[in-house]
Amino acid sequence: MSQELVSPSTLIFTAMLLSALSGAHLLVPRLINASHGQLLATIIMLTGSVLGLAGSLMTLISGRSVVFQIAWTLPFVDNPEIGIDPLTAWFLLPIFLIPGCAALYARTYWHADHFPLNVRKITFFFGLMAGTMSAVTVARDGITFLFAWEIMALAAYFLISTEDEKPEVNLAGTLYMITTHIGTLGLFGFFPILVSVTGSWIFPSAGSLNASLPIATALFLTALLGFGLKAGIMPLHVWLPSAHANAPSHVSAAMSGVILKVGIYGIMRTISFFNAIPLWWGVLVLVLGIVSGVVGVAFAIGQHDLKRLLAYHSIENIGIIFMGLGVALIGQTTGSAAMVLLGTAGALLHVLNHATFKALLFLGAGSVIHATGTREIDLMGGVARKLPCTALLFGVGAVAICGLPPLNGFVSELLIYFGFFRGIQESGVSAAAMALAAPALALVGGLAVACFVKVYGIVFLGVPRSEEHAAHHEAGWQMLVPMTVLAIVCGAVGLAPSLLSDLLQRASRTAFPLSETVGGVVLTNIVPLPVVTIMAAILLALCGLLALWYRRLLATAPQSESTTWGCGYQRPNPRMQYNASSFAELLTGLFAFVLKPDTHRPDVTDGIFPAATHFHSHVPETVLERVYIPALERLYHRFLPIRRMQNGVLQQYVLYILVTLVVLFLSDHV
Repeated sequence: MSQELVSPSTLIFTAMLLSALSGAHLLVPRLINASHGQLLATIIMLTGSVLGLAGSLMTLISGRSVVFQIAWTLPFVDNPEIGIDPLTAWFLLPIFLIPGCAALYARTYWHADHFPLNVRKITFFFGLMAGTMSAVTVARDGITFLFAWEIMALAAYFLISTEDEKPEVNLAGTLYMITTHIGTLGLFGFFPILVSVTGSWIFPSAGSLNASLPIATALFLTALLGFGLKAGIMPLHVWLPSAHANAPSHVSAAMSGVILKVGIYGIMRTISFFNAIPLWWGVLVLVLGIVSGVVGVAFAIGQHDLKRLLAYHSIENIGIIFMGLGVALIGQTTGSAAMVLLGTAGALLHVLNHATFKALLFLGAGSVIHATGTREIDLMGGVARKLPCTALLFGVGAVAICGLPPLNGFVSELLIYFGFFRGIQESGVSAAAMALAAPALALVGGLAVACFVKVYGIVFLGVPRSEEHAAHHEAGWQMLVPMTVLAIVCGAVGLAPSLLSDLLQRASRTAFPLSETVGGVVLTNIVPLPVVTIMAAILLALCGLLALWYRRLLATAPQSESTTWGCGYQRPNPRMQYNASSFAELLTGLFAFVLKPDTHRPDVTDGIFPAATHFHSHVPETVLERVYIPALERLYHRFLPIRRMQNGVLQQYVLYILVTLVVLFLSDHV
């Protein structure tokens, strides 16, 4: 009995319940006031996070898998199942880490005293979303999975719509609700097809289905639709920028850092069911990853809204994860054990890495917004002077997301690069695909560096561009501590990736158990992770020594104040600084064929004293505004006559039901 109380499964299931119910007491206003209720919810969420992380790490270290039957009956399933294996445990790491950090952050960022009208709602649904995300990963039958999936989706909708008095928030919530239910519709197609193949709603064992059968194609494509919409892969990403931009920052951190990964989990779990995977599956996943990576970062460069910019970087990093998954699938088809392991390990590590550095960036953005009162990059400037800790922590996240050493983003991208290089040694289509993917990933990294040079330079450096939006105060400790924890994780993974190699190997074995990879190839034998640690430590030491030398140099140098050279202007002012449009003009011009930027040039009038004018540019959501909406409008007008059937007459609706039942009855007896 004592062994069961400390088992990993007990810890994880307890953490799930604590997370899901952490804000339930706030639904009864008479029970507890909002401020004390928020504090109690934070304590419960943090407790659940610690227990869940402990259980997940214990599962990864032991490599064991357990399955439990639930003693109740669900529709279509008499004995639903839940289970935990290393693949589930790996995805549970960010699911428990990020919401815990975000909940503590919200104690200052979204304090009950400042947001009395919606703090109860946001706290309850935040915990519910966190709990159901973990429930999705432990479900082992289709019905339990769909129940948890739909509750997670609805909780996320209420979180996005927290400030529902704002029209743009309502539009973002509506778009999210439409797209998430389209994804659920895809899953409503996926699971019945899976049942027709296996004869049960219980998930099949790994590697038990033949991917060469025609029905496997239907399963793969419906899974890509349902899970790809949740993951935000292009061109199914249209809900993501507006949802992440308009949600509260700690919610954006959880959605970008974790909820997107639930979609990735669904795709990886689905693929694990199959053997004899055809080559085109891997090529399609790889191409989707390349498109999402390159186009996602190109859209990010053209953004003026800080949170919308970070949202597009989520699309970019989901693309990188897809690239790794594509390498693994192609490697399984060609029989390359090293490609399978490198691609799977790279994708899984980037799942964790992206969750940490993207949550760090969203929390950092929330700190900036909290201090300046705006999300517009062009209205900020000089923030580092008043928010030095936030500037440092945001800089850590920026270096990590660019894939630069010595932080964690570099390590996961390095594994994927090694997978590309292994694939180039093959022959045929796989070699050509890898040769295309390697420079594409390099291009993504270069564009990401350019984008965050723009963001960091305009937001944190220079002088404030507007007195109204000048930063006045640093974030409180409850906001800085979660950011510091995430920054430490970014540094720890970058400095000591070897500590995760065995855990990655076990999670990869669960994803592709029938592959020869995981038994015959060891990750540390094909990637020099100890060398990465040594080089990262040397680089970090050199940076520290350079910082100390520069600080000493400044301390001994004579100090004076002067204005920056203003290109000959006698009175330079903040408006002369680079803004988001001017910095990104060259790069957005190179990708104009995809971005389709809207540019409003100044209309300069003749005369000695021309009238005041201005220049404005905007990068629209091209896929949504130029593709989906026009297509839906045409579809609406085409089917307009059919809407006459929906006339509000109850008797006609009863007649429709009767006709449908008769048709079904006759078709069943033909």
